[in-house]
Amino acid sequence: MKNRKSLGQHWLKDRDILIDIADHASVDDVNTVVEIGPGLGTLTSALFQFFNKVIAVELDDRLAENLPKSFPGKNLEVVHKDILSLDLESLSLPDRYVVAGNIPYYITSPIIQKFLHAKHKPQKIVLLIQKEVTERLTASAGDYSILGLSAQIYAKVTPGPVVKREFFTPPPKVDSQVVMLEPLAEPLASEKTISLIKLGFSAPRKKLIGNLVAGLQLPKERITEIFNQNHISIDVRPADLTIEQWRLIEKSILNC
Repeated sequence: MKNRKSLGQHWLKDRDILIDIADHASVDDVNTVVEIGPGLGTLTSALFQFFNKVIAVELDDRLAENLPKSFPGKNLEVVHKDILSLDLESLSLPDRYVVAGNIPYYITSPIIQKFLHAKHKPQKIVLLIQKEVTERLTASAGDYSILGLSAQIYAKVTPGPVVKREFFTPPPKVDSQVVMLEPLAEPLASEKTISLIKLGFSAPRKKLIGNLVAGLQLPKERITEIFNQNHISIDVRPADLTIEQWRLIEKSILNC
């Protein structure tokens, strides 16, 4: 079936890779998986080796209609909806479930945020996405972005196997990589700290102190004092700070 470029459709058909992705998604005693964008059903087939039920959310009307024909007798529920606008509470989800999918770049961040902030969170989220985005999600101090920090505040984020572009039909312009997110019982920082991070990244390449002075409208001397109190160099850029350092700055600002 011809892919739709507008939906970022690239078919992955290598059986070994698909089984590996499904294996990474498996969790003991979890029998249900929500698959995002099942497409032709190649990953769906692999997921059925590890899960009893697949809830497949597909936006493409052609694919949503054809998918059940490929899995007669299987416990497959096809939901013809846009995952970003879908009310997760409308799904018949058990207490424990996981999420998996091969998804296009432009919906990576909103999908991750949707499930990490869901009232009923999954045990694990396993996505095949652009390699560069996986690198941003799993980055450490010195290479942080808002995307990476906001994900790591709410989940344990781990990189998975790289999938070269030639394994897709049609081949995308870049390689892909699996990323695994396991939601934490409690976030590592508050919403106030996240707001501070966003403010700090208003100009990512500039020194953090300047961004905070402009955004918080506090004297540079006060921000410098806060940095010194927390043993943070005044020359750092937003990408350099750990989650704990952002928390310390936010706490110090509250005590101003």
